[in-house]
Amino acid sequence: MYKYIIFDLDGTLLNTLEDLAFAGNYALSTSGYPIHDIESYKYFVGNGIPVLIKRMCPQNIGEEDRNRVHSLFSEYYGAHCLDNTKPYRGISEMLCELKRNGIVTGVATNKDHLYSVKLVKDFFGDNIGIVRGREDGFPKKPDPYSVNYLINKFNADKKDVLYVGDSNVDMETAKNAGIDSCGVLWGFRTRNELLDSGALYIVSSAEELIDIILKNKKDTL
Repeated sequence: MYKYIIFDLDGTLLNTLEDLAFAGNYALSTSGYPIHDIESYKYFVGNGIPVLIKRMCPQNIGEEDRNRVHSLFSEYYGAHCLDNTKPYRGISEMLCELKRNGIVTGVATNKDHLYSVKLVKDFFGDNIGIVRGREDGFPKKPDPYSVNYLINKFNADKKDVLYVGDSNVDMETAKNAGIDSCGVLWGFRTRNELLDSGALYIVSSAEELIDIILKNKKDTL
């Protein structure tokens, strides 16, 4: 019986790819570096913005130049993170359905905490209870810190928790936390990546995810 659902954010609840790519390419072009196509950013994201910056920058630049790119990225993304970002199909309805059924939800993401809180509040309001984003000084996924933080806040038993994400980082995070995982196919990565990293379930729509959560719930009644 899953009473608690913890979600990844980028590629799982929200399609943030264009805004991340536009911010990245703005920072690169302003600094005189080559830009990337939007699809490339699917593999740059997932491990937090500092890693995104490192992946998208030329490999031979120094730390000072990379920090300058990071600052330009943050300035642009902070002003434009809502331009093209939107929930995936059925996500908002799914969160309402989970809430109606007494399922408690949260977000554990490698996205910077400030952006994560803003996006969740703007798009989902009070349909998501707790958000734990990346902050300096705390381990990021696949370390289970952020997921365990939410589990402790929920005062939940791990057997009652399902973690939902779109990448190998998410599946490995769930494994490291000792909880079940579900991979989604509408995000940034592939079915094979999710399977290879140990996803217990794989879904291609929000409706399928609701069925898994509520079926598990009903089976125990």
